Amino acid sequence: MRKFIIASMAAAAFSLAACSEKAQEETSEAGAAVADDAAAAGDAVAEGAADAADATAAAASDAGNAIEGTVNAAGDAAAAAGDKVAEETAKAEANDKQ
Repeated sequence: MRKFIIASMAAAAFSLAACSEKAQEETSEAGAAVADDAAAAGDAVAEGAADAADATAAAASDAGNAIEGTVNAAGDAAAAAGDKVAEETAKAEANDKQ
């Protein structure tokens, strides 16, 4: 009977040790999966930030181009107005001489 109890205890201890090793492996695998997920999330955040920075730069460039176009149009309008003033002044001076 004593040998049976010792054998049973040895078998129980062996299965408990094997279970413990398996639990350690599963815990390690779960930890690795969590680390991989965290790394993937970090990569996604970094990619999103880079995309946002690119979009902001493109929007700023577009706004700069729009402002440049407006300034050029205003300059053209001012030049045309100046030409019209000079033309009308010349006509008025010609009328005064008659």
